[in-house]
Amino acid sequence: MKKYLYGVAALLLAGCTSFQTATYEEEMAMPLKENSVDTLFYTLSLEYVTGGLPKEACRQINDMLLTTAFGLEEAPGTVEESAIRYRENLIDEYLTENANPELPAGLLTWGDEIKGSFAADWNKNKCYALTYSYFRGGAHGMYTITYLVFNPKTGALVTEADLFKEGYQEPVSELMRQSLRESLSGDQDALDSIWWDNVAPNGNFSPDEKGIGWIFQPYDIAPYAFGALSADVPWELLKPYLK
Repeated sequence: MKKYLYGVAALLLAGCTSFQTATYEEEMAMPLKENSVDTLFYTLSLEYVTGGLPKEACRQINDMLLTTAFGLEEAPGTVEESAIRYRENLIDEYLTENANPELPAGLLTWGDEIKGSFAADWNKNKCYALTYSYFRGGAHGMYTITYLVFNPKTGALVTEADLFKEGYQEPVSELMRQSLRESLSGDQDALDSIWWDNVAPNGNFSPDEKGIGWIFQPYDIAPYAFGALSADVPWELLKPYLK
């Protein structure tokens, strides 16, 4: 199997005395075959923990980052090992699925981009934003936005169950619907297109000093044209349902 790799893999160190991270970066452009315009484009930029937290917390956080970023079912190895395994599997998938192309040249280009980085801390917890964009042909590509919140002492994910009392789902769902109605006011087409029954806490949330934003991927609660949507609810409205 002949492979054409362009770009570099790099570790970029960052951090301070209390929390250190590095970013693993990689780029690749591989033609489907020699002199072909059909190409697999791949970009990876993934920040991960290198120190400043308990050793087990670092391991737990990095394992969850790698599992989520690369869609792993088995336990991940190191960042580099996981990245290489993902890239090799992606190459094999691209070559296998397009081994006997019936489409004309120029229609078999794929794109795959993973970006992950730590966001601002919330309540001493470590927040992480992960985006995945991909194109496999057709009218348009697809993307997802995933937020992860980690307890820095244990490395465990902070979940809705950790934050809310029992029975929070329906009242918080109504607050989320209210938020969306307000943010989309004036856009009747959008208001008519939302699948309101699907607007509910989904575990994909981003907390900050103002409140919590729940993120919905394209097609979760509306057609693709409306993209990823966020239902942002301030803490003062959430307070009755918090532990």
